[in-house]
Amino acid sequence: GMSQTMKPQTAANKLGIHLPAAPEEFRAQGITRAELDELRADPPAWLVELRKNGPFPRDVMAQKLGVSRSALVRAGVAEALDADQIGSLLADPPEWLVRERETHRKVLAEEARLKEESRRRR
Repeated sequence: GMSQTMKPQTAANKLGIHLPAAPEEFRAQGITRAELDELRADPPAWLVELRKNGPFPRDVMAQKLGVSRSALVRAGVAEALDADQIGSLLADPPEWLVRERETHRKVLAEEARLKEESRRRR
């Protein structure tokens, strides 16, 4: 049967990479689920490098910085940061980062508390 292909952006999202930083051949065409599984099982050097050093997509950046994705928008972080840039931010956090990390911690704690409560009520 016709193997379903996904758009390069979809595949990049699933792999947790920043699409513009991927090689031309990855960006140029759709990728099948089988090809995606293969990339996951046996990642080529470029994929290993991108996942380790970036530049990272927004959700990965947010995760590494311990903030929400909207925090990055509020802070005006428009470009994809790499591991070094994220390292510098964490080593000497600007005021917005300190504030957003605190907010994010509270949100996560509250979500965990609500989850626990509804679990107990069941």
